[in-house]
Amino acid sequence: MTDDDLWRMHHEIESMPYGPGQIAALEQLLRRADAGDDRHLAFAARVTGTTAYVYGGEPAKSFVTFSWCLAEYDKDPQPYHQRYTHQLLWFFKYMVNAMVKFPELPLDRTYAVLDDMERRYRESGHSLQAVHKHRYLVAAHVGDEEAAEQWYRKWMTTPRDALSDCAGCDPTTQVAHLVRHGRHEEAVALAEPVLAGRLTCNEQPQGILTALLTPYRETGRTDAARDAHREAYRRMRGNLADLWDIGEHIEFCTVTGNEARALELVERHLDWLDRAPTPAAAMHFAAAASAALRQVPAELTVHRRASGERPAADAPAGALADELAGTATALAERFDARNGTTHQSGLIARKLSAGPVGEHLPLSASLRRPPVPAPRTGADAPVASTQPVTVPADAGADELLALAEECWRTNRRDGLVAALRAYDERFGDADLPATTRAWRLELRAGELSQDDDGVPVAIAVNREALAAWREVPDPLRAQVVAGRLGVLLSMVEESADEGLALARESAGYLTEHGGPRDRAAGWDRLALAHVHREQWAEALDALDRAEAEAGADPWLAGRVALHRTHVLEQLERAEEFRDAAARSRRLAGELGDAEMLTGACLAYARATDDPADAVAACGEALSVAPAGAHLPLRVTRGRALMAADRSGEAVEDLAEAVTLCVEQGLEGDALLRWELAEAYRAAGRLAEAAEVAEEAVLGLDRAGAQAEADRCRHMLSGIYAGLGETDLALTVLDTLADNLDGPDNLPHRAQVLEESGGLLYDADRDALAAQRFAAAATAWRLAGYQVDELRARRRELLALHWSGDLPAAVAAIERVDEAAAALPAGAEEPPVVTYERAMAADAVARVLIGEDRLTAALDRVDGVPERLRSIEAFGEAAQVEVLTGELLLRDGRPEQAEALLRPVLGGLPSGSRPATQAAWLLARALDEQGRDAEAAKVRADHGIEEN
Repeated sequence: MTDDDLWRMHHEIESMPYGPGQIAALEQLLRRADAGDDRHLAFAARVTGTTAYVYGGEPAKSFVTFSWCLAEYDKDPQPYHQRYTHQLLWFFKYMVNAMVKFPELPLDRTYAVLDDMERRYRESGHSLQAVHKHRYLVAAHVGDEEAAEQWYRKWMTTPRDALSDCAGCDPTTQVAHLVRHGRHEEAVALAEPVLAGRLTCNEQPQGILTALLTPYRETGRTDAARDAHREAYRRMRGNLADLWDIGEHIEFCTVTGNEARALELVERHLDWLDRAPTPAAAMHFAAAASAALRQVPAELTVHRRASGERPAADAPAGALADELAGTATALAERFDARNGTTHQSGLIARKLSAGPVGEHLPLSASLRRPPVPAPRTGADAPVASTQPVTVPADAGADELLALAEECWRTNRRDGLVAALRAYDERFGDADLPATTRAWRLELRAGELSQDDDGVPVAIAVNREALAAWREVPDPLRAQVVAGRLGVLLSMVEESADEGLALARESAGYLTEHGGPRDRAAGWDRLALAHVHREQWAEALDALDRAEAEAGADPWLAGRVALHRTHVLEQLERAEEFRDAAARSRRLAGELGDAEMLTGACLAYARATDDPADAVAACGEALSVAPAGAHLPLRVTRGRALMAADRSGEAVEDLAEAVTLCVEQGLEGDALLRWELAEAYRAAGRLAEAAEVAEEAVLGLDRAGAQAEADRCRHMLSGIYAGLGETDLALTVLDTLADNLDGPDNLPHRAQVLEESGGLLYDADRDALAAQRFAAAATAWRLAGYQVDELRARRRELLALHWSGDLPAAVAAIERVDEAAAALPAGAEEPPVVTYERAMAADAVARVLIGEDRLTAALDRVDGVPERLRSIEAFGEAAQVEVLTGELLLRDGRPEQAEALLRPVLGGLPSGSRPATQAAWLLARALDEQGRDAEAAKVRADHGIEEN
């Protein structure tokens, strides 16, 4: 590479985000610079490297680059050194800050650097304000309170100058000092005017917001504390250099009772501990993480991602808490041995004992309450009746069983249980008729849950009841029980045939010998047996027969209607499904049965095409639904609100759904968080969308749901871009591109690479953008997407052009031409092909202009505006015509330029950028023809200055 290439590389590195990517590129540059003879480049690269190492999470390396620069600066002064004097003096602060964080570095060496710093500041005529601040920091680190107070006063009373820390960083350290002394109100008062100003330092405002977490909490400013945590953590969550401060946020989550969020942060950053920027950062993070893990069950599994040579592994929270406590304690002892005090050990001991203090302060954007698991509820949970059942004190055995059966029929399970309990207490040991005993056995099935665990017990109970009725004998009652047994057996694979046979026999017998209700109930049970075997058509036939006779019992009619709704949904008979759901909802509403109405409203919400109707149905159900049904209702209503473009309201339902899912210990909260993140995004609440999407990605990764995690990552990259956090968006897209590195994923990989290139291009990091576009073009070609390949090649060409690398841009013309030639030609080509061919010609022409190949450029755009207008791309056509006018002017043809530009200008919106550009060119064309007055008028009409 030439020296110009290396300097261009240096410029690109300076614009890269801090982190491993920038550091890798920098170290490659250093090797190449040292292999050459450009001393200026070697010096400049190390100056850049010092900052890159500090903010990229590898401050130990900055000692080497800084020392090298300082030695060069002192022993062999060069003219170019002067432009770096301010940076070298500034770097002394980096060195002192970092040196105290490595226990293997003697304090004497830190004091020597401080003395050298003071000498150079004096000699250069600078204030010693920054020197006093850093002497204070060292004293505070070793726990010398008297010296710290002395240096603090000097720092506060010495005038600031250009080498003082910024307007956010100085107050951050002051806030930390006040917090150490319990002066929380003063800390808040000090910070308020700072936060009201503009903070542009790399460390702000996240630094001062983190320092304010404790004073905000201690002074009862809960909203401010919550907002500070969210904003600060969002800004630092991708920066390894901020590991210490991330530990502060974990501790804040712990003391505010947010154990689940603290655990998420620990899991997200735990692998960073293996590459901590400093031992001090590792010590503080490990202590905060250990305290957080003490708040969750010791046997809870914590995921630890792979890092370096350490493989991914899961560990019990208790064991990991012990390990991290040992790490933090051992590091504190090393610092104390170096410092000759016990200050760090005392500090870490306090951190390790941190626990919830005061009332719970909700922090998560996805959880409404502290996620304390509650007993799981479900459809089989007791439902409160609108009319409580009173059990008569003098009722006989058969009266109690009749009451229990009536409660079972009318879905009042609480009454069923109460009546049977009374029967057992009064008559459990009595010698009763066989009919009564058989009846009691039959009703026992109503007490049982019919979830997966309860089915075997229910089968056994119904077999016993069936045998009892056959012994009485009572064939009708026996067939009723046989039908119920058939439904249960059909739920078990190995007993399905027996179950269907029993249900079919029962329905046939009851049709011949029973009354209307018996007949309808028999067909309903047969339908359920078919449902369990997913025999939907047969189930619908049975339900149609049940519906014909169910009118005699409104409760049975309601159940049949609900079952019929479910079957029609499975058969995908949309119109009938919608009508059946509406009928089921009406019948359930008339009965006032909460459980039945909930099921009907959910079905109606799925059936209707109108999101507003779905929202209303879910709202109706939520007013009466049992607790176990709130989760599906919240999810369904949240989705309906999203479909109705009411994302702000959807947020509330989906956040509640996530909370319920976590409380009930159910799987799927990560998928719900993904939906919640989309709702936040659609509502314009991007910071919360980013927070929840990060949680979703973490959860989906842990669940092994790679495809869903990657789709959520894609959304997250767009959220980051919307927040202006380009570097985070690029990091996510890079991860996504790596995950999609397979032949089946080529189109998706190409899309991700091209999006990454677009972000870099918009950020004026054009050389890197060109690399991404080139990779995208290759992926598009391999996937067989020729038009997309041409678009990516065009964008690569423009990125190289704007990067200033003209030779690379010229070389890229051939790749653009090859991609264009690969597209099918002909009069009937699709508009998208016409468009991409035309815009590729425009891009090539712009590169040719850079080489002063004007004729070749004109040839490229010849006929392009007409082709663009043929597909109604009028704006692009005008853009190419304006470029053509510029080419004609450069080629000494002002008359032709005028003839082209006048109609173009007339068709452009007045005041638009293209109109201004066309007017400027037209005025120049008139000038070159000696028509100065006309040129002046054009300029005046379009507000263009004479020069």
